[in-house]
Amino acid sequence: MPSADTLLVFAALSLGLALTPGPNLFYLVSRTLSQGTRAGLWSLAGCQTGSLLIAVGAAAGVTAALLAVPYAFQTMQYGGAAYLLWLAWQSVRPNGAPLFSPRPMPREGAARLFGLGLATAALNPKVALFYVAVLPPFMDPEQGSLFWQGVTLGAVQIGVCTAFDAVMVAGAGGVARFLATRPAWLAAQRWVLGIGLVALAVHLATTRRAA
Repeated sequence: MPSADTLLVFAALSLGLALTPGPNLFYLVSRTLSQGTRAGLWSLAGCQTGSLLIAVGAAAGVTAALLAVPYAFQTMQYGGAAYLLWLAWQSVRPNGAPLFSPRPMPREGAARLFGLGLATAALNPKVALFYVAVLPPFMDPEQGSLFWQGVTLGAVQIGVCTAFDAVMVAGAGGVARFLATRPAWLAAQRWVLGIGLVALAVHLATTRRAA
């Protein structure tokens, strides 16, 4: 199984993924602002179920690739670093779509909300790319089954993102009102996140295995 240090670094990367606005977070915030916290939580349950399916599939696929392709670890290591740099750019680029702007959405029942959340996550390229690009450098054959290492790391990512998204759903209304009058806070958050992702990308590119 992955070491404690590996899990901590991967948890930090997972938090960076959660902080970078993408389809899942846009959907959850929009649904919460338009239909309320309960609807946001049902949507969140669907999103994380979709992420779980991706995590298990990625663990199986990445394991097969790492065992079959020479130099796959190194190739995916640099690919993961490049992906983190792309996330950093998405965080700081000008004219990015505001996360907390109201978007009218039709009211839906619990089952429909769960299904829409699952579909949003399952079709989210950001999550799939994260697993394919960032997962492999944290998997070490000397630590046991690659598949179960992938599942464990996937569980860490899902746990971090679930906690973060739940906080966002619970506080979406208040955060939207706060940022509407304090845009400097949003800009500062974007730059701090971008710099942090660059630092993590450098760490990933220069470390053969996460310790």
